[in-house]
Amino acid sequence: MDIQLKRGTLDICVLASLLNEDSYGYKIIQSLNGVVDISESTLYPILRRLESSDCLTSYSVEHNGRLRKFYSITDTGRERVKEYLQDFKELLQIYNYIAKEVKK
Repeated sequence: MDIQLKRGTLDICVLASLLNEDSYGYKIIQSLNGVVDISESTLYPILRRLESSDCLTSYSVEHNGRLRKFYSITDTGRERVKEYLQDFKELLQIYNYIAKEVKK
């Protein structure tokens, strides 16, 4: 898969994993298991990038005597997911056209 396309898709997958509840790194990785292969070394730069683009906010909660960083999707992040879905519909139309032409 094209690296830029994959990068954008990973961003949206991370945002989508936060649509229904706030979460932390390890749990995000687990929720994406079986959908996309993502490691901690890939996830944390994505989280930082999404936070700096105002798609996420973060806060810390004490857990077993340690601080755990949670991430929460913002309205900007929710809008980005909606835009991705609209863009994907257009991309799917192009894909279907190409697939149809290949079968001829």
